[in-house]
Amino acid sequence: MENLYANITEILILLFILITFLQSGIDKAADWKGNTGWLKDHFSGTFLAGQVPLMVGIIMIIEIITGFATILGIIWLIAYNDPTIALYSCVLAAITLLMLLFGQRIAKDYAGAFTLTGYFIVVIFGVYLMS
Repeated sequence: MENLYANITEILILLFILITFLQSGIDKAADWKGNTGWLKDHFSGTFLAGQVPLMVGIIMIIEIITGFATILGIIWLIAYNDPTIALYSCVLAAITLLMLLFGQRIAKDYAGAFTLTGYFIVVIFGVYLMS
């Protein structure tokens, strides 16, 4: 329990990342047709228009991996007081958010891009705390 209390800020950030990314990845898998259909329209008129299924697949896989890495990161923090896996999950989350930001900017969805800022701040704070 000592490691839980000593790492409570890190664990809360990891829970935020876990909920955000695992839910998003599972949602993409569960509603593949709906997500790819919406994104095909979202990226129509851009050079990414023909790549939507590939992009959604890549993002979905990375989101799910990030979610599971975050679970392992929480376990490692509590069991061993070791932030290594937690740091890797935060870095993976940051890379994923940058990929999403790139897509939003290409689609000229500036409001959507802006909403990613809050997520990115939390994730970068996690990178800072765990590095």
